[in-house]
Amino acid sequence: MTVIKVFERPKLKNPILIEGLPGVGNIGRVAVGYLIEELGAKRFAKLYSEHFFPFVMLHENYQVHLLKNDFYYWKAKKAGQRDLILLVGDCQSLSTHGHYEIIEKILDFVEKFGVKEMFTVGGLATGEIEDKPKIYGAVSDKDLVKRFRKYGINFSAGEKVGYIVGASGLFLGLGKERGMKGVCILGETSGFPIVTDPKAAEAVLDSLTEILKIKIDMSKLEQRVSEMEKFMKKIESLQKKALMQISKEEKAPVEGKEQLRYIG
Repeated sequence: MTVIKVFERPKLKNPILIEGLPGVGNIGRVAVGYLIEELGAKRFAKLYSEHFFPFVMLHENYQVHLLKNDFYYWKAKKAGQRDLILLVGDCQSLSTHGHYEIIEKILDFVEKFGVKEMFTVGGLATGEIEDKPKIYGAVSDKDLVKRFRKYGINFSAGEKVGYIVGASGLFLGLGKERGMKGVCILGETSGFPIVTDPKAAEAVLDSLTEILKIKIDMSKLEQRVSEMEKFMKKIESLQKKALMQISKEEKAPVEGKEQLRYIG
């Protein structure tokens, strides 16, 4: 079961979907989350699913926090800008089947608001700390390469990796089946587990905001990264404990599951 609970149904004109879920370097989560804060975007729906890890987090030792994905919207203020639907969240699916179910559910939902284009944001692991991270891209339509190459995106991601695991890639693939066009923006990062990469997040945001014709203050990004890193480390620790518990119940090894990491 995957459920979307709607708080408000905004009237949007030809909106773009911007996805930023946790993955390598947490680049998508940090970049899109920071964009939401700086734009003052408004939350209008949330998604929770049986395919997320089966636990709730405890805040201040007593208040429960259900793992979820959140939808925000922002309406264009100036000529050349577009309305946006921004997606962030605590986690991605625990299972392969869940990835497909959740993403199809999200696409069903945003399609009702008129979404025909999307940008997904993630990290590309290099195994090294990058002083000046490069930005790589993948597209669902080759015509998009000419359109977006001028924004500093190197469309040779296929030479680095042969696939994109998780939401950042699947959104483009499943969206293409619906006639939606998409660009995946990947920032170079070390790929070290739960090391949030501020430089890569900033590099991605530079390209994304230029594309969207939006200006934001980047001065608080370092602080935001520090806060996010603490939160994601807590989730990672709980996920490992949950996997161990699940493995005991299912009497199955967990090594493969524990090593699961997303490119996107």
